[in-house]
Amino acid sequence: ALRQHRAIQSMSRKGNCWDNAVAESFFHTLKAHIVHDSVFKTRKEANVALFEYIETYYNRVRRHSANGWLSPNAFMQKHLLLLEGTTV
Repeated sequence: ALRQHRAIQSMSRKGNCWDNAVAESFFHTLKAHIVHDSVFKTRKEANVALFEYIETYYNRVRRHSANGWLSPNAFMQKHLLLLEGTTV
């Protein structure tokens, strides 16, 4: 299927979490806060819990060292304000 669409598969090297450290860090945090010690009765219940965690906590509240200790939403707002002052 990939060849048919001229797509190239992109994967980390086997056993090397450093190839995609940002994603690895996100999923570690997600599992620690939501997945471990949780039992979901339905897939929909799990989806709602994941959505709420990401949208109400991870993006709005949780501060990230890579963003200068701002939440992702605050970092994006700051970035957009900086872009308003630039010219093309």
